[in-house]
Amino acid sequence: MDHADALTRPHSDMLPAPVSMQSEPPPAPPKAPVFGPRLATGLAGVLLAVLLAGFNEHTTEAGLADIRGAFHLGHDEGTWITALFEAFNIAAMAFAPWCSVTFSIRRLTIAMTALAGVLGMMAPFMPSLSSLLLLLRCVQGLACGSLPPMLMTVALRFLPPNIKIYGLGAYALTATFGPNLGGAPLAGFWFEYVGWPFLFWQIVPLCLVSMVCVAWGLPQDPIRLERFRQFDWRGLLTGLPAICMLVIALEQGDRLDWFRSPLITHLFFGGGFLFVLFVVNEWFHPVPFFRIQLLKQRNVSAALLTLAAVLVLGAVTAEIPTVYLEEVRGYRPIQIAPVMLILAVPQVLALPLVSALCNIRRVDCRHVLMAGLAIQGLSYFLGTWIDADWVRENFYAMQLLQVASEPMMVIAILMLATMGLGPADGPFISGMFNMTKGLANAIAAGVISALLRRREQFHSTMLLDTYGTNHNALQSWGDPAQALLAPHIADPARLDWNMTVLLHGEASEQALILACADIYTIMIGVCAALFALNLVLPQRVYPPRAPSTTAPAR
Repeated sequence: MDHADALTRPHSDMLPAPVSMQSEPPPAPPKAPVFGPRLATGLAGVLLAVLLAGFNEHTTEAGLADIRGAFHLGHDEGTWITALFEAFNIAAMAFAPWCSVTFSIRRLTIAMTALAGVLGMMAPFMPSLSSLLLLLRCVQGLACGSLPPMLMTVALRFLPPNIKIYGLGAYALTATFGPNLGGAPLAGFWFEYVGWPFLFWQIVPLCLVSMVCVAWGLPQDPIRLERFRQFDWRGLLTGLPAICMLVIALEQGDRLDWFRSPLITHLFFGGGFLFVLFVVNEWFHPVPFFRIQLLKQRNVSAALLTLAAVLVLGAVTAEIPTVYLEEVRGYRPIQIAPVMLILAVPQVLALPLVSALCNIRRVDCRHVLMAGLAIQGLSYFLGTWIDADWVRENFYAMQLLQVASEPMMVIAILMLATMGLGPADGPFISGMFNMTKGLANAIAAGVISALLRRREQFHSTMLLDTYGTNHNALQSWGDPAQALLAPHIADPARLDWNMTVLLHGEASEQALILACADIYTIMIGVCAALFALNLVLPQRVYPPRAPSTTAPAR
């Protein structure tokens, strides 16, 4: 370099740093706080918020008949109270993780919990099936649906590696303990002993406790409003209506006879088209709500498929005993409560035990999952023996088997879905996992309703057709059905008419029992298919461990 160049060229260390024309990278996440009593209190507050959201959902479903009576609604009108709540509840699960990163987990959890509590206070005072009542249920669905993703996010982010599995076990409470306690037990208690408004008001004190715990225990992240510069507007405008349309179609499909209804047809095809656009947009968007590329990992795909099917199994576990005891035995929700409580309450002990088992490095969570599927299949095999003599106590053996099987399945699925991911993937897998959970519950409701109705119709037709075919052939020996039912007929002068009524009633009862047995048999096949799937698809994962200072991490 000559002297002239040296004089004219400025030294690099004398110049200010160049200004980049590109957007600044996002700030690094704050250092995780030390886990202690304060942070544990915050996590407990988030868990309570998620449980109360589930109580609000399942209690209003179980007590819908009483709510319809209080609001003077018919069956068809009343179904929209739960259908709209479910639609916006599931849709919120898809977008809440993005909001938690933007506004902070602490702020979002407190705000949504407060909104759910305020709307719960207002619900009993709404006019019967007015647009205001339906709007309230939509907004309350958004508030409650925003809470479940927060629990998985805080468990993955704040818990130390050695106890992270126990955080996933706490999340599993929302899939096993919450639905079974929040259904018939709570609905029956509030209506029988307190009053139907408490089906909505029960969450209010829980909201206050949750908000105090979260406000004191969780650290406060900064607001990141700069994320709105790359906000996924196309994803919101396609995903939100797509999810709502599909869920409403699943919730109302059986009532409106599925594709024979123009409304259900338009909801399914319109929602499906928008959902495809949503998935394509998420694949290419730089800051998506869902990172669809995660599905290329075998464990994530296997976990989400298995989760959807396991939730269908869980819905059968709760629905079939309830339907049988209500329709055949005439039980009220408070009388069905022991069947649900024997499944719900032991989960508080079973989940930590299964978490401790899966936290042992030598234990393969895939084997735990397959063992749980085998036990679940065994419980359904016991259910295939259902007959007209069963009462509440006959379901206890099945429920006790499922006390062991449900935690084994859910915790193993959570491990497969999360243990192979990095910290940045937490919000994405949380949204995908929770939306799959919500959609699976909607699918389960539609599938079980359709199966029950179709199989009941089939068996009713077969029973009455068989009797009609053989009726004349048996006349010379005396009609056995007439001999069996005649002692129950009060008016011998109207024997033929009473025979018809009694015969159809008996046939309907037997058809329902046979339909329940059929569904249990189908679920055995589902358990076998999931067993085969998880035998070959997922790869082994290990429980997380803190880096060792004396030995290299394995």
